Amino acid sequence: MNPPTLPRQAPSPDGDSTPRPVEDRRHVVKRRWITAVIILLLVGVPAGYLAISTQQSRESGRDKAARIGASKVRPGWPSKVQRSIYEVPIPPKAWRVGFLETNNWHTSRLFTAFSVTPADLDAFLASVGTSRDALAQGEIAISPHDSEVAGWSWSPKASWYGITLEQPEPRPTRDITVDLTNPENPKVYVVSTTVP
Repeated sequence: MNPPTLPRQAPSPDGDSTPRPVEDRRHVVKRRWITAVIILLLVGVPAGYLAISTQQSRESGRDKAARIGASKVRPGWPSKVQRSIYEVPIPPKAWRVGFLETNNWHTSRLFTAFSVTPADLDAFLASVGTSRDALAQGEIAISPHDSEVAGWSWSPKASWYGITLEQPEPRPTRDITVDLTNPENPKVYVVSTTVP
């Protein structure tokens, strides 16, 4: 009579009791290290790009907000496109040029200021369809509201001359004020308004 057959015992969860060779352990450590680096790259690189993109977006938003929220005329020339749209042909040799563009649902405005020679003043006035003779003495053609937006103040001691040049829409209306306190160094202030 045969002895009863015992069921096969499952292998020990610890596996073989003999220690792994040193080379084997190094291989496992190296593999784990490579896996960790790959995971770091897969997670870290996109996170880095996201952080950089977020920062650039914030900076862009701040720049845009600064441009939109800008007030007061600042030094610089308006672009050729702006000068064309608002019909403000600043003489090429003008100096102390400054501008500000504002936009809302109702109107768009280009504020410009510049100094010119007497001859360039006459040329500018002719190019916008008027002349020195048409300017009204003592008149500030630019409204108090627009003056405040631009940061302009009008000294009562200065010699002011002004005119408003209206045109049918969509062409702009231009309010022009000229400081002729020093006739050899006229300063021109223009607010050109268009309705979108």
